[in-house]
Amino acid sequence: MPDTTDVLIVGGGVMGLWAALKTAEAGLSVTLIDAGAIGHGASGGVLGALFPWMPDRWDAKKQYQLDALVSLPAEIARLEALTGLSANFRRVGRIIPLPGDHLRVIAKRHERDAEANWNTGTEQFHWHVRDGAPEGVELAPDCCAAGHVFDTLAARIEPRALVRLLRAALERQGHVRIVEHARLVSLDAERGRAEIAARHPPLSCRTSPLQGGRSDVAPTALQPEIPPFEGEMSRSDRGGYDADVKPSEITFSHAFVAAGTGSFPILETLLPPLPKPLGQGVKGQAALLRADLDPANPVVFLDGIYVVAHEGGFAAIGSTSENRFDDPHSSDSRLDEVIARARALIPSLRDAAVIERWAGIRPKAIGRDPLVGPVPGHDNVVALTGGFKISFGMAHRLADSALDFVKGTVVAPLPANFTLAGQLEKELDVVL
Repeated sequence: MPDTTDVLIVGGGVMGLWAALKTAEAGLSVTLIDAGAIGHGASGGVLGALFPWMPDRWDAKKQYQLDALVSLPAEIARLEALTGLSANFRRVGRIIPLPGDHLRVIAKRHERDAEANWNTGTEQFHWHVRDGAPEGVELAPDCCAAGHVFDTLAARIEPRALVRLLRAALERQGHVRIVEHARLVSLDAERGRAEIAARHPPLSCRTSPLQGGRSDVAPTALQPEIPPFEGEMSRSDRGGYDADVKPSEITFSHAFVAAGTGSFPILETLLPPLPKPLGQGVKGQAALLRADLDPANPVVFLDGIYVVAHEGGFAAIGSTSENRFDDPHSSDSRLDEVIARARALIPSLRDAAVIERWAGIRPKAIGRDPLVGPVPGHDNVVALTGGFKISFGMAHRLADSALDFVKGTVVAPLPANFTLAGQLEKELDVVL
């Protein structure tokens, strides 16, 4: 007899973890699998900047993101109370220097737009345009020639700490199984069956410089004992998957495909041939510095450079966006350039030691927006990927939207251009 679960979730990054938690909290059984360790991909980065889209040209997708960014602190707070862990979230705001007068003219328009659109009814967020340099934040003297913007909606979080928090909260739920180093061999939507080849995780584990501890979370006493898959293997001396182990089979009512860039080929197997891929991976490089910056400082952003002050005397710097690359996990001169520009922007970083260089691949869907919703013709398989640079600020709400398709509810209705069907039609002129 195959294993059974209400919801199979493929991918243990921030999207998959939120989806697993929301699904378990709804009383459904969950099996979460990941081809590596939980949070090992793009969700294991260092930057953690949570930025809103610009407040102009308001539409449904910008409203969706606003609702997500505003609701995130309460979601995190309840998980922190449950687990005793911290995601190191702060709504610190964002500083955008204005080097030229033409930028100030544009910023003044956005200031009016924010007053009209960044309003939830109970909270008003602002895009303040101010003269000179910001107080308490050291910047290069020439970068604020026309003043600066202070955006009060932006925030920051420690990505790895959020992954730990989500996993710890998930492990306190009943009817949950987390299987790391588990490869999806096949997905049969029509029969509601998947083949999984899994092994136990290796003995080593990553550490987080920001937290100084293990990136995994030990199971809690509240987590029920769940037997392994029949095909789950012991780690061989060489590591990897043992070639002679038969994959195990699991049946599901619904499956969420939340495997980052790996989601695109999985989803494409369930669709007729498309004129081009559903999405691509974009490489990003970032760095973590030992720096004496106030963790209450706003995130600084200028010309694609982010500087994020974190707890414990760290600053994260990023990031590149590379559509073409040879090695997805190596850093190179592109990161050196980003670090040099950040040091020039904030003089106190000039002698700050680089303690980690990070590179990873982020999923960019065909329309750049999140790619969420049922696969046309296979309503029991729900896409939950894309997001590119905005996943951390929206993943909890995107998980609500994905769960809507399972429960038949309308808790978090999706904008049309966030849906798989909507992006197929808009970007590829494919109607199914």
